[in-house]
Amino acid sequence: MASSALITEDAGEFRSALPDGGALLGLDLGTKTIGTATCDGGWRFATNHTTLPRGKFGRDREELRKVIKDRSSAGIVIGLPRNMDGSEGPRAQSSRAYARNLAESFDLPILLWDERWSTQSAEAAMIGQDMSRAKRAEAIDSHAAAVILQGAIDRLAGGVL
Repeated sequence: MASSALITEDAGEFRSALPDGGALLGLDLGTKTIGTATCDGGWRFATNHTTLPRGKFGRDREELRKVIKDRSSAGIVIGLPRNMDGSEGPRAQSSRAYARNLAESFDLPILLWDERWSTQSAEAAMIGQDMSRAKRAEAIDSHAAAVILQGAIDRLAGGVL
């Protein structure tokens, strides 16, 4: 099934696909889990949502469908795990393939957002909140998704495109 959904790394192009704004869903794709985050329609604040166990794509798709519907998401931001030198390895290719699968399932624009340092930033914030190691391990992926989404919405809401 061919999809007409936009998949881009260009924030300006993504913003043009959402002329009226709208709530967004942020995803941090791990090998075992998917961290999710959401933001308001005005692109002000990203909030960690939940961490889903990652399984077969069909099950993932149905779980994400529920979140998209519940939050009235107008677009999706997926973390793109680049190497520190900016190159892409197998994890980045896996994220691109996942984005293509989502585009075929949901007719929503997708922004691939550089996620270097997102997990470290999320962990530092949780340590700053004096969160225990066990609670951090449980919540790190959804917090990383919020860091990814916040970076994207900061750019979309008025940062340099």
